[in-house]
Amino acid sequence: MATKVDPITLDIIENALKNARFEMDGVVVRISLSPVIREQHDEFPMICDARGRMIVGQFGSYIPAIVEKFEGDINEGDVFVWNDPYACKGSISHNNDWCVMMPIFHEEVLVGFSSIFGHMVDVGGKVPGSMPADAHTIWEEGLRVPPVRIYDRGVLNKGVLDIMLNNSRTPDMNRADLMALIAGCRTASVRVRELCDRFGRDTYTTACDMLLDRTREAMKVLIDKYISEEPVTFTDYVDDDGLGNGPFKMTLSIYRRGDIAVFDWTGTDPQAPGPINFHIHEGLCKLFFGVYMIMAFDPSVLFNEGFYDLFEVVLPEGSLLNPKFPAALSNRLNTHTRFFDCQAGALGQRAPHLSMAAGYGTSPHFIFTGHDKDGKYFQLMELLFGGVPGRPRGDGLDGHAWWPLFSATPIEYIENYYPVLVEGYRPIRDSGGAGLHRGGAGIEKIYRVLETGKVSIHDDREVVPPWGINGGLYGGTSSKWLVKKGETEPTRIPSKIDNLAVEAGDRILFRTAGAGGWGDPLDRPAEHVARDVRYDLVSAEAAAEKYGVVLTPDNRVEPAATEKLRTEQHAVRGAPEPFSFGYFPQAAE
Repeated sequence: MATKVDPITLDIIENALKNARFEMDGVVVRISLSPVIREQHDEFPMICDARGRMIVGQFGSYIPAIVEKFEGDINEGDVFVWNDPYACKGSISHNNDWCVMMPIFHEEVLVGFSSIFGHMVDVGGKVPGSMPADAHTIWEEGLRVPPVRIYDRGVLNKGVLDIMLNNSRTPDMNRADLMALIAGCRTASVRVRELCDRFGRDTYTTACDMLLDRTREAMKVLIDKYISEEPVTFTDYVDDDGLGNGPFKMTLSIYRRGDIAVFDWTGTDPQAPGPINFHIHEGLCKLFFGVYMIMAFDPSVLFNEGFYDLFEVVLPEGSLLNPKFPAALSNRLNTHTRFFDCQAGALGQRAPHLSMAAGYGTSPHFIFTGHDKDGKYFQLMELLFGGVPGRPRGDGLDGHAWWPLFSATPIEYIENYYPVLVEGYRPIRDSGGAGLHRGGAGIEKIYRVLETGKVSIHDDREVVPPWGINGGLYGGTSSKWLVKKGETEPTRIPSKIDNLAVEAGDRILFRTAGAGGWGDPLDRPAEHVARDVRYDLVSAEAAAEKYGVVLTPDNRVEPAATEKLRTEQHAVRGAPEPFSFGYFPQAAE
């Protein structure tokens, strides 16, 4: 048994593992073909210890459940793949995510696992993109693969690969993306073995234990400081399920019992008939709470699974967050992101100075399919972004991703490979909630299609706005519009729609939601408001109405008039509300 690892060696191993995790990203995006992974980085790697506990990464907790299925029959050169959420206890949450796992051996001794899952452009099912807005069951959402070996002791199982590719409209992209995920896992395996060679296997495994223990001790401090024994409860809503039902309530209560933080989703609505259900693994649920607490309260803490035993999660069976098979799951991100909003709302009641507002609250996507003039099938899928919440340290980001390391698909890429012109891409004025720190703005993206085809759109926050906190105001909602060729008046289309027929020359106006503001907008420096007006992020009317800032014709601050207006608005309004919802479905019932 190795002795305790000295701090310098521990830091070297920690940073080497972090670098290996980012090297996995680099390998994947260089090999993949689909814009979703290659350009937008919709893939999530991790490195685990021999017990399957994540040491570095973003999504963990699922390795032990997979290993258990194979009853210890795990060999060097094996690579496992799966995509069925129900067959892997929610380690991934819809069929489009293909997950790869491989064991890491050092001199024939198991020392860990590497794993990545990534979003495939298409895995079959009733609609291109495999995320039908109107699905009633998972059977409509494409091929379901339970955990199987894609490589058995280093030998490719071609039959498994053929079945997976034969059920996709985009087999070439899927093959390249799958092999990219496998290459990323192999990269991590090489780096871990190098660490074992350099420091010794016992030192490496002891260091992994110490990194987990260090995170656990740090989390104990955060729990004691920011989570009280008295429960706090927060409710937010998903607009609809794509089948005309909703809004759907999500209720979270948080409290502490001794050293244990309890996260209880009792009160959340039953599972939806449509595909917004989120079949979440209990361990993954803990992971989401952990990453929020670390990023909000102490970002210096290494993010790993060391704190799991300090969290208790209650996920009522048959609810939106624990649906029963065969509930549809393909558009679960509407619920997934509201999960984070509920965390912010609950934790923000005890530490509003450290919490943040609500964001655009989904993962909007645009899919355009058809055949070009040469008869070749095309399928564009792009994730769009919206407003990131106002936060204690500053304004929210405009048109930015929720997800770590995600980036927008370059317009040049879209126009080069697909029959689409992007005619506009800009932030939406007044969509960021007013605040001392303004909420991020949503974006308007205008697509002009150059071929006849079909468009699918999935989004949310069209009905229930992203709320503001600590005196900040709610942000703007989303909307989608179709402008037919030769016409000027747009026709509004639903936020969740599949197979909308379009012709060459038609335009789609895709407007995402903004985010809520943080802090009293009357405290925002007037010069910052004037700058936002000059940048066309805020209108002159909103500057006066929401921020109490009076501007000259060239959008400079009128100091005396601004001071007078703000004094009047303070007197009329009084103390600001802790939350600004804009619209709350319960109040409308």
